[in-house]
Amino acid sequence: MPLRGKLACAQFTDTGRVRDHNEDAIGSNAEIGLFVVADGMGGYSAGEVASGIAVKTVIDLVTEACQRETREAVDAPTGLMRQTIVLRDAIMRANKIIYNTSQTQSECEGMGTTIVACLFWDNRISIAHVGDSRLYRLRGDAFTQVTSDHSLLQELVDRGFYSQEEAQRSTNRNYVTRALGVEASVEVQVAEADAAKGDVFLLCSDGLPDMVEDDDIQLTINTFSASLDMAGKQLVQLGNDNGGKDNISVVLVRLLDEFPARSGLLTRIRRLFG
Repeated sequence: MPLRGKLACAQFTDTGRVRDHNEDAIGSNAEIGLFVVADGMGGYSAGEVASGIAVKTVIDLVTEACQRETREAVDAPTGLMRQTIVLRDAIMRANKIIYNTSQTQSECEGMGTTIVACLFWDNRISIAHVGDSRLYRLRGDAFTQVTSDHSLLQELVDRGFYSQEEAQRSTNRNYVTRALGVEASVEVQVAEADAAKGDVFLLCSDGLPDMVEDDDIQLTINTFSASLDMAGKQLVQLGNDNGGKDNISVVLVRLLDEFPARSGLLTRIRRLFG
């Protein structure tokens, strides 16, 4: 289902104040409600190669899948909607391409990338991520980190060694425990949630939350709520004003209206007699 007129979006990526080049990559297909942020690693140009491959692969494969099928089906073994499976499989495919490239091209040896991606469908959102690139949701006054970082620090929080407040102040936040391209296979964490009119979703690389606390991110989005472009620019500026120690990528999506899927004949019959 085309989502034209159902959502508004703004996208920004910035090198920051310390790095000499940008290894982040962002991309989208707003027509189908797909948004992606990847944060490359590996030094020189390899990090941006990995993130670029990840974003392009996910957009290409998910777009192709959405054009090919209605996505009404639920995967029986997992209970996940078809679009979630498509998103997960596209990221797994990107992992294989990045890994094979790093194994066969010496200049790309050791490269990898984190990724977070989301796909809107039928008043819901499918989310898939690897690493510490994040997705947040602002609903009313509640600002929630939806994804959980695949990082050593988050594991220590989960085990009770740090509180979330202590973790936000920690200087050792960048050791990821999962990334694309590091191994031949990767576990992609997926989730599904409802998506309501008025919700604002933020996808970002770790260069934003490493420099800006969540409360300040929420305040910035609320302050510039009339313009996603202005809110995005201000988030990047705030990250740079606080040090800009890493590349900063920001994708903001606001849901302007409900977007129920068109039901197929079998679905309508099941609802009628269900």
